Amino acid sequence: MDNKDNMNKKALVAMSGGVDSSVAAYLTKIMGYDSTGITLKLFDNEDIGEKKEKTCCSLDDIDDARNVCLKLGIPYYVYNFKDSFKENVINRFINAYENGTTPNPCIDCNRYIKFEKLIRRAEELDFDCVVTGHYSIIEYDRQSDRYLLKKSADITKDQSYVLYSLTQKQLSKTLLPLGTMTKNRVREIAEELGLVNAHKHDSQDICFVPDGDYAKFIEQYTGKTYPCGDFVDTHGNVLGTHKGIIRYTVGQRKGLGLALPHPMYVKEKDLYNNKVILCNNSELFSKELYATDINLIYYEKIEKPLRLKARVRYNQPEKDAIVEQIDENTLHVVFDEPQRAISKGQAVVLYDGEYVVGGGTIL
Repeated sequence: MDNKDNMNKKALVAMSGGVDSSVAAYLTKIMGYDSTGITLKLFDNEDIGEKKEKTCCSLDDIDDARNVCLKLGIPYYVYNFKDSFKENVINRFINAYENGTTPNPCIDCNRYIKFEKLIRRAEELDFDCVVTGHYSIIEYDRQSDRYLLKKSADITKDQSYVLYSLTQKQLSKTLLPLGTMTKNRVREIAEELGLVNAHKHDSQDICFVPDGDYAKFIEQYTGKTYPCGDFVDTHGNVLGTHKGIIRYTVGQRKGLGLALPHPMYVKEKDLYNNKVILCNNSELFSKELYATDINLIYYEKIEKPLRLKARVRYNQPEKDAIVEQIDENTLHVVFDEPQRAISKGQAVVLYDGEYVVGGGTIL
């Protein structure tokens, strides 16, 4: 794109303090945009039981983002989105575990905060687009008059799975400068620029559960205790005592605290009777799923059954499947081969080659 086309356009760059969003800010500036960096303040560390500044969006991250913007010569602000984050991400996360499903808070954060709320704020402030450091590609297809989402050029960093919920409007207002780059090249650019975070480690954990102990976080955050109950097999035989139903996810084997004659896995959770049902590995496999709360990108509607590839976890390979849209908000996915531990509450994301067709929440 000719940089002159962007000279009068204003870009709002979401900056986490990490290397990806910092290089995205630099690339946006050299593309000719009038760029402004912002960090979203999503929670206070005291809110999540953390005293040290070691989580995403901490004071250290804000300092890093501010230093990068100072070096790039662009304005920098911090926006307070704590109330929205609590309502749309933390509360959804807790509610999912309390209701026996497995949430994906990164998808909720992208859906309700980084794109819905942030794009709305950008429009109020007369910005033309929002920029993030996600590794994916947005294209406009004239023939279909639709914005499309593609996998990143660096397939090891591809984040299209967590972006499947972007609407046509959100895609049209979003710029992803890193989609055609490798992570190594991004770090090289940061080194060349002398950015303070060129070698900063990538954040791996859920930002508001930095130690990974989500059950402890839920108990601290809600002030609740979740009672012990029975581990049972699929025939109802009691195998032992669990430590609270929120502590277990479908497919889990480790951390059950049971001495069993052979490995067993969490198959499902019986909330009404406060039981965790265990099974053999072979009983975790199923060939089909239904998904609701769907968002389609490649098509407005799936008019007939399609042969696509489907992914039911962020780090899982896609698998061949037949996909049918059975009503306005429900997909039926039938896999060629049975899939292990399909979990309620997780996302199923559909692909046609490099393109994201859409996705939904597994029922």
